[in-house]
Amino acid sequence: PGDPLESGPRYVSRAAHKLVSALEAFPDVGVAGRRALDAGASTGGFTQVLLERGAERVAAVDVGHNQLAPPVRADPRVLVREGLNIRDLTAEDIDGPVDLVVSDLSFISLRLVLAPLASVCRPGAELLLMVKPQFEVGRRALPRSGVVTDPDARRHAVVGVTAAALGRGSHRAGLARSGLADQDGNAEFFLRLRRPDATAADNPAGGTSPAPPAGERAAGWVRGAHIDWS
Repeated sequence: PGDPLESGPRYVSRAAHKLVSALEAFPDVGVAGRRALDAGASTGGFTQVLLERGAERVAAVDVGHNQLAPPVRADPRVLVREGLNIRDLTAEDIDGPVDLVVSDLSFISLRLVLAPLASVCRPGAELLLMVKPQFEVGRRALPRSGVVTDPDARRHAVVGVTAAALGRGSHRAGLARSGLADQDGNAEFFLRLRRPDATAADNPAGGTSPAPPAGERAAGWVRGAHIDWS
């Protein structure tokens, strides 16, 4: 009683169903009791899903203003941060580090925001980042329609983001195609990452040989992920 979102899956945006599909693909991602960041919150669909699944608190961050739907804004577990560019994000902006990051960002490559997102994570935190190839392939490679249909281009976009994340110390933990395309028909993919634990060794495998370059590791991992790129 009294929970503004108690009515169930009447989500404030279509995007909410994308996060639902990602959490179904990765059922071991814990949400209940965690402090989370929704990067690119917009109307708050992702935030709503996290609250529905028991998040302790969600920092809803967006560069825009007055987009968050009233039922989401009214929930006392939501920390609203509007007019804030994710590239400038610090833990102080969201009242401390988080255990879980979800993102639905547009008009920017995820490679440009991996550092600030990692900087607000607690050790061992998880990230579920929506990779949108149309914002990763670059203008020259983007068809005039704005829709990336080439399977290799889609895969290369995901490899690029994965390599950048590995290069910044995150661990790859999973990859899934979104259950919904965007409204223009662009395929989107959820990249699951994990930040190192506070006690993690520099070389957890215990070997002495240097690890292969991040790009090589990312390409091999993505190839083996059994994703439908078509």
